[in-house]
Amino acid sequence: MKRRQFIYASAAASVATGFSSSVLAALEALSQVNGDIRAVTGQGADISLLASEVQELKDSLRGRLLMPGNDGYDQARRVLNASIDRYPALVVQPSGVADIMSAVSFAENHALLLAVKCGGHSFSGKSTCQGGMQLDLSTFRGARVDLPAETCHVAGGSHLVDLDRESMAQGMVTTTGTVSHTGVGGLTTGGGFGRLARRFGLALDNVQSVDVVTANGKLVHANAQQNSDLYWGVRGGGGNFGVVTNFEFKLHPMNRKVIAGNVMFPLSEMKNALNFYADYAASCPDELYLDFVAISQPGSSDGIALFRSTQPG
Repeated sequence: MKRRQFIYASAAASVATGFSSSVLAALEALSQVNGDIRAVTGQGADISLLASEVQELKDSLRGRLLMPGNDGYDQARRVLNASIDRYPALVVQPSGVADIMSAVSFAENHALLLAVKCGGHSFSGKSTCQGGMQLDLSTFRGARVDLPAETCHVAGGSHLVDLDRESMAQGMVTTTGTVSHTGVGGLTTGGGFGRLARRFGLALDNVQSVDVVTANGKLVHANAQQNSDLYWGVRGGGGNFGVVTNFEFKLHPMNRKVIAGNVMFPLSEMKNALNFYADYAASCPDELYLDFVAISQPGSSDGIALFRSTQPG
């Protein structure tokens, strides 16, 4: 695989719900003042959104517009990293591309801080924000396989399970991650390592085209021939190019039955195991996925070095 190396990792932690005094204080700070809404720009400046303008945004949506105190707001704002506890002024849950265009245009017109949430796996909390707008794509999911073309079109808010379920039902696959509820958007635009990467490349290597709502609220199609700079940008070029509303992935035939297993060593053999892993991983067949894990029980000095492997049957 020949691909730029700035690939971002993500991790997940379970989140507890419930209101504390700090939560109530944050909700009060973001509440309506004289009918207007307190918010924050992308530069961190405090602003007020006119209640009439917010109502116009709400009326333009088929999906939901949530504010502090609304049902579903607290669930929407949360991400899997429990240490991230932020309160957007507005949460938009779109029902389609038109809603995304309206939300992005509103954020642009008011210079609002904007965060996009798909699976919520961003460990640094990029999928939520304090005082800005959160675009929660959890309501914008779906995947459609074009079997003759060997491609799959995936809505921007989809999780890996949506892509895997539809493609695997047709005996086809493409590289995704290793956790089913990871967002396709965040994983793919950040690179997308997965168990099929040795054989088929990263997730972004398999993106044939994208539809993107850019910062001015316009919908743009991009591939290797059309808007090629944008196509490059959303395939590992960093962030803030826009909101990807559709990914077109290249699919590959694969037998769903696989051979898998673990090879374990005592932790005292860690150095030798890692040396072997480094040497073998460089020369093993592309069909073979390898993963190395070191495990030690809390309070114990004992542990194991573990190879996990999967190979198509």
